[in-house]
Amino acid sequence: MNDQVLLQARGVRKSFGSIEVLKGIDLDVRQGQVVALIGASGSGKTTFLRCVNLLEEHDGGDILLDGEPIGYRVDGGRRRRLSEVKVSAQRARIGMVFQSFNLFPHLTAEGNVMLGLTKVLGKSKAEAREIAGHWLDRVGLGERRAHYPYQLSGGQQQRVAIARAVAMQPRLLLFDEVTSALDPELVAEVLGVMKSLAESGMTMLLVSHEMLFVREVSNHVVFMDQGKVAQAGTPKEVFFQPQSERLKSFLGRFHGLFG
Repeated sequence: MNDQVLLQARGVRKSFGSIEVLKGIDLDVRQGQVVALIGASGSGKTTFLRCVNLLEEHDGGDILLDGEPIGYRVDGGRRRRLSEVKVSAQRARIGMVFQSFNLFPHLTAEGNVMLGLTKVLGKSKAEAREIAGHWLDRVGLGERRAHYPYQLSGGQQQRVAIARAVAMQPRLLLFDEVTSALDPELVAEVLGVMKSLAESGMTMLLVSHEMLFVREVSNHVVFMDQGKVAQAGTPKEVFFQPQSERLKSFLGRFHGLFG
């Protein structure tokens, strides 16, 4: 990890109708850092990730990647949405892995990983196949490259989704509760892949309820509560020195792991 700030959020706000979901989020993610967002359902974690990846347009504040505003430009003091071509180019620098695997059922594991490489990055099929093979090997699925999603377990499908995201060489990888749809016995294999990526220096921003994993892998933990950053710090600070009753109550759900 170095001191270069890769992702910077300042005063980020987002509402859906009359409901304000994000109420001024400030957050930095440094290159090579693993930052975990924790908090109860409805605290705004996923909405924030979707704003970072341009799946939602934030209403106020700034989100910058490598110092460049995400999703808009400022013209005459007003924010103007970028063209879809420019938005797509920005989104290609940010990989995202979702709760649902979102694999194309008519494509093999290899085909799913190759698709973005050829369609978005313009790689030749031969080069895309080589890159796909490398990353499928990395996630332990090299021998399953010709399998279709229906032939793979949920954990294997999620590992294909991770390989697909990482193969695009994003500057930042987002993970949104990627183990929540998996049977318990499949969770460990996906977390193992994520841990390996973190150890290799991949910059990651993740939402997870796997608290032991968060404590072990992340450098920085952000507790979100009702659309705000309520506490942030090292895993030790957040898990063992909670500053609010809300955080103490949240951590208390995890069977005394952090008591």
